[in-house]
Amino acid sequence: MLKEYRTLLPYMKRYRRAYIAGVLMLLVTSGGQLLIPQFIRVAVDMIAAGEIDLRKVATLMGGLIGVAIVIGVARFGWRYFIHGASRRIEKELRDRLFNHLLTLSSSFYGRNRIGDLMARATNDMNAIRMASGMALVALTDGIMMTIAILTILFIQNPGLALIVIIPLPFITFLVLGLGKIIGKRFRAVQEGFSILSDQSQEALSGVRVIKSFVKHNYFLERFRNANEDYQDRNMRLVRIWGMFFPMVTFFSGITSLLLLRFGGEAVVLEDISAGDFVATLSYLEMMIWPMLGMGFTVNLIQRGGASLARVNQILSEEPDITSPDNGVQPEVAGDIRIANLSYTYPGSPVPALKNVSIEVAAGNILGILGRTGSGKSTLLKLLPRLLDPPRGTVFLDDIDVRDYDLNWLRSQFAMVAQDTFLFSQSVRDNIGYGMEHPDENAVLRVAEISTIDRDVENFPAGWDTQIGERGITLSGGQKQRVSISRALATGRGILVFDDALSAVDTETEERILNQLLEERRGKTSIIVSHRVSTLKNADRIVVLEHGTIVQHGTHAELIQDEDGFYAEIAALQRLEEED
Repeated sequence: MLKEYRTLLPYMKRYRRAYIAGVLMLLVTSGGQLLIPQFIRVAVDMIAAGEIDLRKVATLMGGLIGVAIVIGVARFGWRYFIHGASRRIEKELRDRLFNHLLTLSSSFYGRNRIGDLMARATNDMNAIRMASGMALVALTDGIMMTIAILTILFIQNPGLALIVIIPLPFITFLVLGLGKIIGKRFRAVQEGFSILSDQSQEALSGVRVIKSFVKHNYFLERFRNANEDYQDRNMRLVRIWGMFFPMVTFFSGITSLLLLRFGGEAVVLEDISAGDFVATLSYLEMMIWPMLGMGFTVNLIQRGGASLARVNQILSEEPDITSPDNGVQPEVAGDIRIANLSYTYPGSPVPALKNVSIEVAAGNILGILGRTGSGKSTLLKLLPRLLDPPRGTVFLDDIDVRDYDLNWLRSQFAMVAQDTFLFSQSVRDNIGYGMEHPDENAVLRVAEISTIDRDVENFPAGWDTQIGERGITLSGGQKQRVSISRALATGRGILVFDDALSAVDTETEERILNQLLEERRGKTSIIVSHRVSTLKNADRIVVLEHGTIVQHGTHAELIQDEDGFYAEIAALQRLEEED
């Protein structure tokens, strides 16, 4: 478990001055607390002797007030420095985790649930913060207070001290014995929280589907079961952790009992003074915190270690697709060449693409038609290396895409994905998302091309209308048109449309295409569509079937092949229009 803390060493080294200052303040706090029983001892002995000296009383009161002020300032100091450092470490580690998540490939997100990742970035980070802050406080304070108190007790009365500390080893064994169990059970609690978080995120994201299928009770039952499981995991932890404090209190009570028995006898026999007895009792009461602190430290370290293991598991993940060393960043004209491309998804027995060869001259439009599952989206994802093509199969301006700097390569493509994703921001912000410096005129221009400007006029707040998570307040056609505007606003050289006009009517589609072709004149575009009307203006069209090209040519050439899939689709769509 402790090996997981290697992740925190660079951060703790960076903030070592804050930790050192905090520990020094903590030692001052503990030292001040150790002085208080000595003031009490002098006062009790003064009362027991019947020698009340107002000047001595005033001196004692002044000393107590001074010590209290020092303790208060020092306590603020160690909280500021140690907790401040742990908060900064939490922030930086969360930034590192999020940044790393952005570098991971889509296959990682296929294996991991979003709710679980969110739990690691939130709930687990809290446990790590406590381990890097409060655990250090409890450990330092516990060790120093224990050593100091035992030293004082043995100096004052070695025989009595030896008797009253008899229960302390049992507390040590108790702490060590329960530590490993606490760590395992806390990890189970964190995993239960991940499951609960994942189910919540999934249900709330798909609430419209749940409502349309009237599956409220089903998802409520799923959530209730996950919630009960999370409760059970917490209770299994609490049963162990809950035993600790009563047991420590019990053994601490025995020390007080032993002091009353043997210390009281020593007072009667005048071996020790009444003040020594009261001071010893105060020190024994102060020993409860170091004993509790040991358990607190073990608990926090075990929890932090379990959470760090979960975070380190993500940080150790390597992205499947990486930028090559010294990746090239040339000016790109937009010439695309695909040579004998075959691609199989990991774990799939059937290739998604087989021996695909296509050439798209810079400035031309390529149209792609095919049935669902024919490999169209896979082909588009291979161009900017959202999926990694085999070397020597995909070229951009006669340079293998795997030789490009990855960010540079992807910055050449403006993509409108089949699965439209919008952010829970305003319409204006979503359109200007891909622009380095969003410009109002540019936003209005691309919105006019996609025709979304006509709809914005009727939105409650116009361009500032918040569209909700994933664009939930917009229709399918509106989401596609905002997505088209977003892609056009980037001004990138290669435009990729993955069935991006499927949710708009024919009239709107024709208007968008006419304006789009005019805007994109002289730039490379790749358009995937099920509509022949969308593809007819392409310079070249390929038809995919089961991952292979079964037809290719211009619209006029393909429409004449009456036995081909393209002509078949064209005929069916013509009949639909006539009906």
